[in-house]
Amino acid sequence: MAVDEPLLYYMLMKIDKELTLANGEMRNINMTYMMMLRLRPYRIIKLYNWNKCLYNLNNRLYCNADKKFNDYKLAKLNRQAKRNAFRARLAQNIRATKAKMEEIIERENIWTIPNFLCIGRIMTTPYISYLIVYSHNYHVALWLLGFAGFTDLVDGWVARTWSSQASKLGSFLDPMADKLLVGTLFLSLTWVELIPLPLTCLVVMRDVLLIGAASYIRYRSLPAPKTLGRYFDPSHATVQLAPTFISKLNTAVQLSLVGGTLAAPVFHFIDHPILQGLCYLTAITTVAGGISYLMSKNTYKLLSKKPLNNGSSSS
Repeated sequence: MAVDEPLLYYMLMKIDKELTLANGEMRNINMTYMMMLRLRPYRIIKLYNWNKCLYNLNNRLYCNADKKFNDYKLAKLNRQAKRNAFRARLAQNIRATKAKMEEIIERENIWTIPNFLCIGRIMTTPYISYLIVYSHNYHVALWLLGFAGFTDLVDGWVARTWSSQASKLGSFLDPMADKLLVGTLFLSLTWVELIPLPLTCLVVMRDVLLIGAASYIRYRSLPAPKTLGRYFDPSHATVQLAPTFISKLNTAVQLSLVGGTLAAPVFHFIDHPILQGLCYLTAITTVAGGISYLMSKNTYKLLSKKPLNNGSSSS
């Protein structure tokens, strides 16, 4: 018996319903074989109609799957596009923040004469220590110490006389160079048994604590983002140190003790009562200088930041 096209469509629709699960997913079976089993009682004369109906059925069965796949792929592409857009906005915001911080944080000229003199004093310190510990050439070490003290006086005078030569970096560099010189010479002279060990421990311990406190203040005063590059960038001035009067007096007493101790082997007055008195005076001023840094409110000053482009200022 011949099957007309509407009846064939009806049979194929029944097969379509049987081959579809409740959630819309299709069974993994051979569609052609199932249709042949269901349509075996009938005689299909028109092969063209059979092929046409089979093609239409396949379209109905698989178009939903293609649509689901296309929707999933489209959603995936949308999520990827959103992620790329978010990353681009994040990178742009980071660049804008860095540019704004460059405008906010005060930059200054660090290539000044006082800073060069401080760097020269720092570079001279290891050689003086070598002359004391290994060469025992106290005569040359005494001359180099005098040169270091002279540069200390000159850089302070230049910075006070010409305002263009003053820098916030110099407020850090000058006391750090002094402490490095004094601490190294105290250790070297203690090694050759010219300065008592307890006094050297007291001086070095106070200087280490002061350097640690200055490093912490530098970190706290640096606006975000706080990176190592910006932390060690000397042109980013965020705080200015102001040594106390007792601290300046202590530095002068320490340099006098070091100079006198170096001159003792040259001029043959080792263990002189004046040197012993300088040792006691150094211990007293060292402790008093450390206490003055803790008690004084003007030890350091946070620098004001430049106003933004919109006219507002940040503190």
